[in-house]
Amino acid sequence: MNSDIEQLKKKIIYRSNYRGTKEMDKLLGAFTNAYINQLNEKDLLDLQKLLNFEDEDIFNFYKGLNTNIEFEENNVNSLFKKFKYVVD
Repeated sequence: MNSDIEQLKKKIIYRSNYRGTKEMDKLLGAFTNAYINQLNEKDLLDLQKLLNFEDEDIFNFYKGLNTNIEFEENNVNSLFKKFKYVVD
């Protein structure tokens, strides 16, 4: 089971850092790196769901703008909305 969670974490880390746009690579990569080791299995699955959305929808959700997608209320989405990304 533990190796399954580690595999899931690796997939999430990869997916969050290789999105297609550099801006989302940085935003989602920073968020994932900040929280990945604090998340339980349910949270990891919720993060995986978040990463399946299109970059534009995720960015609009992050910024509080309108999206065509209804994002679930869960721990990960709440953490993501509150996440303060500092441009390096």
